[in-house]
Amino acid sequence: MIVDMHCHLDLYPNPFEVAKQCQQKGIYVLSVTTTPKAWLGTLRLAEGSPRIRTALGLHPQLAHLRYQELDLFDEILPQARYVGEIGLDGGREYKEHLPVQLRVLRHILKSVDHAGGRIMSIHSLASAGMVLSELEKYPDAGVKVLHWFTGNKSELERAVNMGCWFSVGPAMLNSKRGSETTLGIPKDRLLPETDAPFALNKGKALMPWDAGIVTGQLAKLWNMSIQDVEAQLYENFKTLLHSNSN
Repeated sequence: MIVDMHCHLDLYPNPFEVAKQCQQKGIYVLSVTTTPKAWLGTLRLAEGSPRIRTALGLHPQLAHLRYQELDLFDEILPQARYVGEIGLDGGREYKEHLPVQLRVLRHILKSVDHAGGRIMSIHSLASAGMVLSELEKYPDAGVKVLHWFTGNKSELERAVNMGCWFSVGPAMLNSKRGSETTLGIPKDRLLPETDAPFALNKGKALMPWDAGIVTGQLAKLWNMSIQDVEAQLYENFKTLLHSNSN
């Protein structure tokens, strides 16, 4: 079974057709959202597709524009088993907005903590240390899945020691740094993703089923057979699903 733990399904030009193909192929997709207002429309993509799950998010790159939607986030949260995409972005274009991003992330983590915890997909570009510090304040907020983690070695060790999970995709594994980071991730806390349609592979936008490319990449990286990697990822997925009761 192919699993895509981080995909912006609603942002494809033809999202309903992509969702239909995911259903036909039997792919498990965590369909993340970038704003609370996008959640209801994105939820419709999962109708009739029990393996497509919709996450409630407020992307850090939009936090300074859409922070007013936090009340809506809180209103929807009881209906959402997953939360994402959330986090911080300290990249050049968004660094100036970090104070607002922090307020938004703290509000979300507090709300999720009070709601009993959720499985969360978390963005931490150029901000890994800050994200980990915020997550440490809410140990009962649920399962933390760090999406496309780009922190340094000490930040990775810190995240591992905190019990974080990680999702990696073909684009991440195509880079030397991404591969080196992945080697430091425990094999039993890793899951595939695409970050589609933004992430590319050989110049083309990834599709959710391209999360299967990760299996071959990991087989080479880990020096394991494809069958053993598939078995490991499937066990990881089952463990993740049972790691949070909500």
